[in-house]
Amino acid sequence: MSAGESWQRRAGAATLITLVALVHGCVADEVADRFSLFDSGAAMPPRLEVLYVREMEPSVPPPVVRAPAPSVPRAPRRRAAAPALPAASAPEPQVVAQAPPEPPPVESPQESPGEVPGEPPAPEMAPAQDAASAPATAASAPSFEWPVSTRVSYVLTGYWRGEIHGGAQVEWVHAGGRYQVHLDVVVGLPFSPLYTRRMTSDGHLSPDGLVPERYDEEQKLIGRDRRQATIRFEPDGVLLPNGQRLPPWPGVQDQASQFVQLTYLFTLHPELLTPGRTIEVPLALPRHVDRWVYDVLGEETLYTPFGAVQAVHLQPRRVSRPGGDLAAEIWFAPTLAYLPARILIHQDSSTFIDLVIKRKPQLAAR
Repeated sequence: MSAGESWQRRAGAATLITLVALVHGCVADEVADRFSLFDSGAAMPPRLEVLYVREMEPSVPPPVVRAPAPSVPRAPRRRAAAPALPAASAPEPQVVAQAPPEPPPVESPQESPGEVPGEPPAPEMAPAQDAASAPATAASAPSFEWPVSTRVSYVLTGYWRGEIHGGAQVEWVHAGGRYQVHLDVVVGLPFSPLYTRRMTSDGHLSPDGLVPERYDEEQKLIGRDRRQATIRFEPDGVLLPNGQRLPPWPGVQDQASQFVQLTYLFTLHPELLTPGRTIEVPLALPRHVDRWVYDVLGEETLYTPFGAVQAVHLQPRRVSRPGGDLAAEIWFAPTLAYLPARILIHQDSSTFIDLVIKRKPQLAAR
């Protein structure tokens, strides 16, 4: 290759890099418009570190065996009173007393609360439940053992004024009664990303699942400073990044913890993934707290590098709008411990990122 040809190739490569940088610079400006709620906050909580030593093998989930519901003793049927012997001189017709019929069982009506932004649901409503029928009670629910720390890796594709590529990870880590859920998204090359977004939920475990205490969201655009927003879950309310305090919501989750909370819910109550049902999740977002409703659409086949995976598709009822909340469709895979095998996040009709699982989930040592 002559020196002239080499120089032309280098010049062509430089021009291509410049054009790509300009295109993604426009994308960066568009993303920056969403940074109004963020500021250069304090460092995020230290990350719980674990060592992943093996892979999860796909398997059919074991059937859920619930304890039989406690029997309600029935009231004894009344016996007919023995008729009095009539006098011989004045015979009267014999009357046989019959037991009164048992009253029919009384069914408690279930009300479907409406969505009222900024107001918590009624106290009797269970969080993250099927809108048609609540999950089984604690007395009939099977015992649940939290799985070992798990990492799920995804291939990222999408469209944002052009095709974009990258990767993402969802990591579930717990130690004792504490947990962390991390969702890390990278657009561009890993060693020189154009855009990164990291979401972390930090809290404790309870018999009802995850209880977030703090949610941090960090974004970094090429050529711009790191920006961060924090939501705090306190006993007297939810503190948003702008300082607004909202009333506490029973069972509220954040954008990172919702994935693991739903996995926990479906492990205990797989019948909730029946097509046609709905799942409700109280969700804390940087701007507000609201109730999100997901429709269960049915089972679909996802083709992954390690084979075909059957997953159940959940679709939010909300439609994303520019400058509004991002809506995520989620596919949960029963053969992968109900972990999300695909996450499709929309900003609007033409802007989205699509995360599809690229390898078997990695597991930590027990």
